[in-house]
Amino acid sequence: MSTSALTSDASTAAPKPWYRILYVQVLVAIVLGALLGWLDPALAKNDWIKAMGDGFVSLIKMAIAPIIFCTVVSGIAHIDEAKKVGRVGLKALIYFEIVSTFALVLGLIVANVIQPGAGFSGKPDAAAVAGFAKQAGEMKSVDFVLHIIPDSVVGAFARGDILQVLLFSILFGFSLMALGERGHTVRALIDDMAHAMFGVIAIVVRAAPIGAFGAMAYTIGRYGPQALGNLAGLIVTFYITALLFVLVVLGIIARIAGFSIFKFISYIKDELLIVLGTSSSESALPQMMEKLERLGCSKSVVGLVVPTGYSFNLDGTNIYMTLATLFIAQALGIPLSFGEQMTILVVAMLTSKGASGITGAGFITLAATLAAVRPELLPGMAIVLGIDKFMSECRALTNLTGNGVACVVVAWWEGELDREKLEKGLNRTVDPTDIETAVTTG
Repeated sequence: MSTSALTSDASTAAPKPWYRILYVQVLVAIVLGALLGWLDPALAKNDWIKAMGDGFVSLIKMAIAPIIFCTVVSGIAHIDEAKKVGRVGLKALIYFEIVSTFALVLGLIVANVIQPGAGFSGKPDAAAVAGFAKQAGEMKSVDFVLHIIPDSVVGAFARGDILQVLLFSILFGFSLMALGERGHTVRALIDDMAHAMFGVIAIVVRAAPIGAFGAMAYTIGRYGPQALGNLAGLIVTFYITALLFVLVVLGIIARIAGFSIFKFISYIKDELLIVLGTSSSESALPQMMEKLERLGCSKSVVGLVVPTGYSFNLDGTNIYMTLATLFIAQALGIPLSFGEQMTILVVAMLTSKGASGITGAGFITLAATLAAVRPELLPGMAIVLGIDKFMSECRALTNLTGNGVACVVVAWWEGELDREKLEKGLNRTVDPTDIETAVTTG
């Protein structure tokens, strides 16, 4: 059969039925879960319902550390010059800091203009956040730096500590690169391991609708629609601010790099819906890395930028910290001067680093920021404790989108972005919904 005939057959193949498309399944599951939580809260709070969401996130997280190790090591080992690794890393860090600053400043501006905490009548319960405050008190700058160094490599993998795994992966990658031809066998083995791990994710991700259903049902059943209460304003403000950041700030950055933010969001909608259902950006990390490679970003850039971004480029978390800090101050009637707000910006920039590796990341880093700037605001954290689940979804969605855009921009900046693949992917010339396609053909 001729090549043209094959092309014709491929182009005229029947589209996948709607009920077999992953993001449709996840969307339906989210709606059904919300309905269950609303109509039958007692059933929705059942341990087995909760286990659906928790179990899916755990299935994804079990593969995060080995995937990061394989992709980072492979990305570095396949680079001929060590200086290129440093160049890509430096560009990524510069981009992260600039965009993170935009996110923090946007949160401050919106909070000062809208003042969502003004007139709040709630009474905070200091005991409700004692545990978070205790963890936050331990998050000092020197402790953060020392925490990056694992006590043992095995321990870092066992805990799934992204920063520690990332450090060891970088060192191992440089060591393997220095071996030259002698390291060919190990490089090939790691590449094969990466394909195998993505194969594991391709199997696990089929359970995403189940996980999304369980997570959404438990959330609505546990907190109920009335959980929004007087805090609905803060939730709406945060979501609008995050949307504004994605469409305007990231949109302008994307346009400068030569692509549309709207098409990019459409391209990663599967991952966004998985994150929406699970409230965890890590649940979409493996698929996101695979999709970015197929979008034209070089393997080395994806392997370096995306894992690093999960610790250093948390745009949603940054917006949340400045917005929530001012909300609490307004709710408690504690005015913050311009200087204090600038201090919050600087402190939040530091405390947000590595947040993805901490349980209750956004909430704990908020506690760290408050403790460092105005400790008397800490009891006010109980005000936002009840709605943190709703806020975490928006944080995760914004973080995922921001890291995806960062990878494409750094690849473009480095001159390692395949424009042809980018156009085909964003214009839906190829079907990006089947992650297993890349695994079997890669």
